[in-house]
Amino acid sequence: MFSALRLLRNPMRLLTLLGLTAVLAACQVAGPRGGAGPRVGGQTVQVAMLLPISSGQGGDAVISQSLENAARMAAAELTGVTVEITVYDTAGQSAQAASVAREAVQAGADIIVGPLRSDAAAAVGVAVANSNVNVLSFSNNTEIAGGNVFVLGHTFENTASRMVSYGAAQGRNRIVIAHAQNLAGEVARDAVLRAAQASSATVVGTIPYEFSQTGVINVVPQIVSAVRDNDANALMLTSDSSGALPFFAQLLPENGLDTEAVRVMGLTRWDTPPQTLELSGLQGGWFAVPDPQATDAFNARYAAAYGAPPHILGALGYDAIRAVGETAASAGRLGAADLTASSGFQGANGVFRLLGDGTNERAMAIAQVTQNQVAIVDPAPGRLGGFGF
Repeated sequence: MFSALRLLRNPMRLLTLLGLTAVLAACQVAGPRGGAGPRVGGQTVQVAMLLPISSGQGGDAVISQSLENAARMAAAELTGVTVEITVYDTAGQSAQAASVAREAVQAGADIIVGPLRSDAAAAVGVAVANSNVNVLSFSNNTEIAGGNVFVLGHTFENTASRMVSYGAAQGRNRIVIAHAQNLAGEVARDAVLRAAQASSATVVGTIPYEFSQTGVINVVPQIVSAVRDNDANALMLTSDSSGALPFFAQLLPENGLDTEAVRVMGLTRWDTPPQTLELSGLQGGWFAVPDPQATDAFNARYAAAYGAPPHILGALGYDAIRAVGETAASAGRLGAADLTASSGFQGANGVFRLLGDGTNERAMAIAQVTQNQVAIVDPAPGRLGGFGF
């Protein structure tokens, strides 16, 4: 059985399932705020960084350290403003995350960065909803975005928009989507459908499958038939390397899919782990990656500062502080209207901006798998507004 991505629809549903305290559950998430927040004190910004340092969950300590290191590196690179970071341990628990968030606000935090996961981020958003403090979470779950909560993680919506618009421009405008019958698969499917509606592409078929090895094996002939019957010239796979992707890469060509006539495209990173690039069914396929030049430069600076490369999620810590610092320096405030006014922050993985609905928009490159290697066929834009964004 594949490991499933757990996504939930909204903060209050998350809180209900977690069974937080009655006081916290009784709070309401603030609605979108059009006005600016209070001015930060002088040229110094107090940032509360919430991390699952002692969660005990495999890898959380490493991720937390990388996020903190990257955040402090960003703070050191800023000019015109001083960012002071205080780290709070959530232990990977939503209730503790909410508790330390309230503690941070009482201590004078201007903004909260983190937590890592969506359930804790939703809890924090509710806990500080009445304090006029925004939350820049490291989650990519857009279901929790809105009000005082932003998500910094790479989203299906952003990737789908980039992939679909690029594909349509190359004549790959008749798409079949293959997605798992779970919440993650449905969120991914809906992102592609919305991206197609905003472009010249058409989704000519959606093929769901049971999220298991048997389910993948059984659905392969249906996918091939849907491509042929609907004269599709593109197939969007929403799965990743730890799930169904390797099975599809092997079984689809074996069942007659012509990967020359039909461009295989992905919503996930195919280069992690690198061995995925060796799968024959992905040769010639497209997927989106963060700006390679920006990523390489960030990784080099991080390694020079800390003696080892960052965790792949560490870049989000850098991005959070860039957004906070650049906004404070230009606006002197950190309200929702201020954070979303920028046309683009210079992030670890390229240009990005925060949107009024609590999600984010990122400049991404289109990569093609060529002879088991990544080849960039369309670079990431240097500013947002073109290339399907």
